[in-house]
Amino acid sequence: MELLIYFIALVLVALSGLTIVNVLTFPRLKRRVETIQEQPFVSILIPARNEADVIGQTVTRLLAQTYKNFELIVLDDNSTDGTGQILQQFDDHRLTVISGQPLPSDWMGKSWACHQLAQNATGEILIFTDADVQWSPTALSVVISQQQHTNADLFTVWSTQQTITQAERLTVPLMAFAILTYLPTFMTHYSPFSAFAAANGQCMVWKRSVYQAIGGHKAVSNNVLDDVNHARLIKHIGYNLRMVDGNQLISCRMYDGWDAVRDGFAKNILAGYGNSVIALSLAIVFHFIVFLLPILIAVFSPEYRLWAILFIVQAMLIRSLSASFTHQRIQDAIGMPISVVLMTLISIQSIIWHYTGGPRWKGRIIQTKTTHKGQAHV
Repeated sequence: MELLIYFIALVLVALSGLTIVNVLTFPRLKRRVETIQEQPFVSILIPARNEADVIGQTVTRLLAQTYKNFELIVLDDNSTDGTGQILQQFDDHRLTVISGQPLPSDWMGKSWACHQLAQNATGEILIFTDADVQWSPTALSVVISQQQHTNADLFTVWSTQQTITQAERLTVPLMAFAILTYLPTFMTHYSPFSAFAAANGQCMVWKRSVYQAIGGHKAVSNNVLDDVNHARLIKHIGYNLRMVDGNQLISCRMYDGWDAVRDGFAKNILAGYGNSVIALSLAIVFHFIVFLLPILIAVFSPEYRLWAILFIVQAMLIRSLSASFTHQRIQDAIGMPISVVLMTLISIQSIIWHYTGGPRWKGRIIQTKTTHKGQAHV
């Protein structure tokens, strides 16, 4: 038991320290719009598959940006819910709507859609953003300004997550929790090691020349984690990767309830562990020991109860710190043990899908592979 106590204490101290450092150093989108040295022509590219509930608002907000030198291209990816009809209602010369071509057998749906979008884009800056991502009026100006200031070849924004249902509140913020708690931001920005690469597919801002140089979306054509693997390619080749927090200027409601949360995360989580069931299973055990075992110790081991309570409180404080930084509800940190249980269920769903044909998402079965074109150089 003492070894477990030492292990949990060591892990939580390390996670606390890294979280504090990241919160102090993680860059954010700035509220004030700085002078833009140049105003490059920007192509904003949106893949949209069955997004009728949000696409109208998303396009309206993008067309209202204070930055004016851009085009907006939306690809209707064989939607069956009226997405295309909503897009046709807009009358703006900056908006182009294209229809998606049939999905090839060796491509992921989103990568194929983004590939088609890039082929139709004319901007020197390419911004791939999701149909459910909402941009405040000054967001594009701020993004271009900070991309220029950092000279980023790939500039990615971690959107402020909008969470409404209990399932969303207990799971979606864990994405930011993982970035702030497990990933040294300094290493992501300045080290040459691709293992520290990270990116968010909700907002990927590319220099067009670099996007083309690494092979565009062909380089990640058959990988469900196209964003992360693009980031790894960028770092491996030696290009400049930068990431920032959306700071409520760019926001997104990823999922709308438990079923969407479970399936949305389950389609990606195993790929995040290299499609290794063993690695994901070890992660489940690790999180059980660090975040759930202290509850059992507090109940059944009186001699270690004080330590266990300290561990429980420390875990909640780490979760609170990440929630505060990313504009989430701090009080949801109380549910950290429930969050771990839900992520365990999601991981189990991912493993089940692994052995039953592949993840399901938006009416498609995603055929994953352990190797892909993008990893040939990583």
